[in-house]
Amino acid sequence: MVKAVRARGASRTSVWLEGRARRGGRGGGQPSSGLDRERITEVTVRLLDAEGLAKFSMRRLAAELNVTAMSLYWYVDTKDDLLELALDAAFGELRLPAPDADADWRDQLRRLAAEYRALLVRHPWLSPLAGTFLNIGPNSLAFSGTVQRIVRRTGLPERRLTGAIAAVLQFVYGYGTIEGHFMARCAGAGMAPDDYFRHALSAATRAPDAAEVLQGSVTFMAARGDDTVAQMLDRDFAFALDLLVAGIEAMVARG
Repeated sequence: MVKAVRARGASRTSVWLEGRARRGGRGGGQPSSGLDRERITEVTVRLLDAEGLAKFSMRRLAAELNVTAMSLYWYVDTKDDLLELALDAAFGELRLPAPDADADWRDQLRRLAAEYRALLVRHPWLSPLAGTFLNIGPNSLAFSGTVQRIVRRTGLPERRLTGAIAAVLQFVYGYGTIEGHFMARCAGAGMAPDDYFRHALSAATRAPDAAEVLQGSVTFMAARGDDTVAQMLDRDFAFALDLLVAGIEAMVARG
């Protein structure tokens, strides 16, 4: 969905405006044989997945591609342009439901929400960038258009559609972002999610002020019959999404 442009560098708009996404960068350095913008974007995504947003730099990317940093500016104007291209490339991984007038909007909304959640977990760097740029690349727009098409079929009046979209997408965005951070912490600790969760819970319950509250969480998990972290995350996500769907249905029924 379209987000606000970052405050700093207010003159910057988007790589997708003014033809920059098609014509290449400012011409610094020299074009490299066997290198193009698609290849640069692909390696950018891979580096962001492996090392995170904080460690990403044009110098690091150039080393990965075995070219000079200046040669990258033949293809993009700035690092921000490249991050915006990587963001849209990631949105291109989403499997969007095809237009189908006979399909149940509830099923399509659930499938799309699951896709978005998985994308956020797979690429933890995506959520901060999605809140930074305009998100008007072709893949981002395809995602936004699909969301709008599905929510229009709920029966809600026009004036309520943006609220419904916000409720669903911001829930998924938050859920997927937190889940992605958790998985990154597990990977950083070299532990499986279940092992990390048990270790963290055991350590946290030693804090006197936390023990009572965390014990309540353990009780909730036992009541659900969760055996693994993956089951807990999946069940909570599915139920929370059911609550949102039920809320939309209730609002439609109220007229």
